[in-house]
Amino acid sequence: MRTLGIDPGTAIMGWGVVDEQGGALILVACGALTTPASMAPSDRLVLLYDGLQHMPRACPTEIAVLTFLPKNVNTAISVGQARGVALLALAQAGVPIHEYKPTVVKQALAGYGGADKKQMQEMVRMTLQLPKIIKPDDAADAVAIAICHAYNAPMLRRIAETR
Repeated sequence: MRTLGIDPGTAIMGWGVVDEQGGALILVACGALTTPASMAPSDRLVLLYDGLQHMPRACPTEIAVLTFLPKNVNTAISVGQARGVALLALAQAGVPIHEYKPTVVKQALAGYGGADKKQMQEMVRMTLQLPKIIKPDDAADAVAIAICHAYNAPMLRRIAETR
């Protein structure tokens, strides 16, 4: 199973790809799509859409996207637009999409839904046996989302089979 994790944002959209091989998780690639603050909001969304459309190195079998509602209304609108663009671009690939709340991702990796960013980055590093923490933070968050789905996928498959 190859999972693409997405941490949506208009300024920076993190992405990360992990493979499950023999019970171990391997980092395939990660990074961030960035847009200039000076660019019109609609043009920023087009740039994100195009970036997601041209990720051939990923070729995921599953996709996991972070879903959350920021407290700041302007941020919520911006992140919501970025999520919408990401969901559209990714849905066009015909790959199953799963959505996770931040507390679920934190619980899956750190065992605590209130884990802070440093704890999460260290858990990603340890889980994937990396020499150092992934940068930028948005890419590390996206990899955490992919790992969370890799942990949850077997249970989701069993639930789907019983229906």
